[in-house]
Amino acid sequence: MQCQQCDKQAMFHITELEAGEVRELHLCEDHARIYLNQAEADSQQEDSDTEGGPLGVGQTAKELSEIDQLVCDMCGITFFEFRNQGRLGCPHDYVQFENELEPLIANIHGEVEHRGRRPNRQKSVGGEVLPESTEELTRVIGMRKDIRNAVEGEDYERAGKLRDNIQKILHKWHAEDLKG
Repeated sequence: MQCQQCDKQAMFHITELEAGEVRELHLCEDHARIYLNQAEADSQQEDSDTEGGPLGVGQTAKELSEIDQLVCDMCGITFFEFRNQGRLGCPHDYVQFENELEPLIANIHGEVEHRGRRPNRQKSVGGEVLPESTEELTRVIGMRKDIRNAVEGEDYERAGKLRDNIQKILHKWHAEDLKG
């Protein structure tokens, strides 16, 4: 969806109730910032003598900016990148961003707990066999991040050991897939 003010993609979808009427705004980040700052200035003029009340529009924008800086320990994705791409980087992101994702998931699905069928994890996805538990998969993702860090730090011996450990895990998954 496009911003109502320009041709950029709308990242903020604001719903306001004014005199019993619902007004929806779809704005890009730049125009949302302008709109929110203007709304904050208007509200400060109206109630300049009330402090410590409910969250103001400016506080919400500030909190959003702080949330955007959150980073996953495993894959390194930021919450801002998730908001822009609409995709998480690894299974650990559900734990890392739990407080931020839970209201979003509840809003989209009406529930925060999965109901229904679960996929058969032993099937190959993109040529790579998946483990039964996401803990093993998260561990492999973390090891791949460690390899990148080791190579950047020119610690090639450590990178090689990590690579070998990942290969052992992948071979174990593949062997389990052949049995099943």
